[in-house]
Amino acid sequence: MTVSLISGAPRAPYSLDPTVFPFPALATMAGRAALGGPRELALACFLVGRIVNEATTVGGPLSPEQKNARTHGAKHWLGAAAIPTPVRTALSRLAECAAADDRHATAGALDSVMTVTASHLDSAARLELGRLAQTIAG
Repeated sequence: MTVSLISGAPRAPYSLDPTVFPFPALATMAGRAALGGPRELALACFLVGRIVNEATTVGGPLSPEQKNARTHGAKHWLGAAAIPTPVRTALSRLAECAAADDRHATAGALDSVMTVTASHLDSAARLELGRLAQTIAG
């Protein structure tokens, strides 16, 4: 039986499993960051992280067409976001690699994202990207 972290009470046996939120630290950072660049950078990492997470899941929920559509949409949004050019370029490359189903290239692109965002993200957000890298590698 699973215990809810919010209420501490056991869940009913007929209830649905809780939805696992993939990047809570990035979402929290985006919510707390000032409007503009810091918030958009956290949101950009969150957006592309979700694409990578869903695209690299074995037997994942996304078809190749959906991966391409999400990548195209993400690249369009990244083009309008107020984030540094090296971060935008690294995130765009990461989204493209994830859509192409190339785990080795995706891992390399994620490493470059982690490098260019290291001074912009807090430790919890960097840890989430590190866990994503471990998932892709393993």
